[in-house]
Amino acid sequence: MGIIELNSKILEAQRAELTEAKVYYRVADFEKDKKNKELLLQIAKGEERQSEIWESYTKQEVQPYRWKVPLYVFIIRCFGLTFGIKLLERDAHKGIETYRAMRSDFPEAEEMYQREKEYEDKLIEVLKDKPLSYLGSIILGLNDALVELTGVLAGLTLGIQNSFLIAAVGLITGISAAFSMAGSEYLSTKTENSGKVKPLTAAFYTGTAYIITVIALIVPYLIIDNVFIALLITLCTAVAIIGGFNYYVSIAKGTPFRKHFLEMVLISLGVATISFFIGLIVNRVFNINV
Repeated sequence: MGIIELNSKILEAQRAELTEAKVYYRVADFEKDKKNKELLLQIAKGEERQSEIWESYTKQEVQPYRWKVPLYVFIIRCFGLTFGIKLLERDAHKGIETYRAMRSDFPEAEEMYQREKEYEDKLIEVLKDKPLSYLGSIILGLNDALVELTGVLAGLTLGIQNSFLIAAVGLITGISAAFSMAGSEYLSTKTENSGKVKPLTAAFYTGTAYIITVIALIVPYLIIDNVFIALLITLCTAVAIIGGFNYYVSIAKGTPFRKHFLEMVLISLGVATISFFIGLIVNRVFNINV
């Protein structure tokens, strides 16, 4: 590794460490959980110390990546502490590879590499994140809404062939099912009585996930007259929701993305296809023209 390239990598590592420190400090400012706050401050100070070590070599002051700090703070506020921190740490793996490449040139590189790994492991063990505690409830609402409503809308598309009527029936069906699922989740959680989750909160997450999914799926029928184009967009929306949700889970929980994504897509589209042909049969048998 040449001197110029090496110096550039050190400056990059120095700036990356400072950026991560700033993110942790900002998140610690609004974190309400006392243990989480203490851990975040500890990690921030560690990242700051590592940046100072690199500064002792470069003899230069650097500024954090300005766009990264507000971006990650925004992500954490919107999607939860665990998801945002793990996304940040995944980005930091590039820095870890830099340390690994510089071991022979700087003895501190090995120590810093090990420290980065310890920080990440500690975060995974200790962080408490409310959305993750209710992830099962969110999955229940989201998955049921995707499977049931894509099936209903696909069946109605051929059975009725009136976009506004399909949207109305889908909305009524979806909201009714959302309340039903929320009630079932409340009773199920209360019966289990594990103490880890509150039944009312679990029901709220299930119902909310269901209703949001319902609205996203019926919107195409409200703005497009051609029911077949509307159905196609609805199915694409369902796939996009499945992709986004599974990406979130894969980062936050460390689960494989592709396997779960394909599984949910096959189930949702499979049910929609069967329902589509059921709608075709109903339309032919009863000669429905709306």
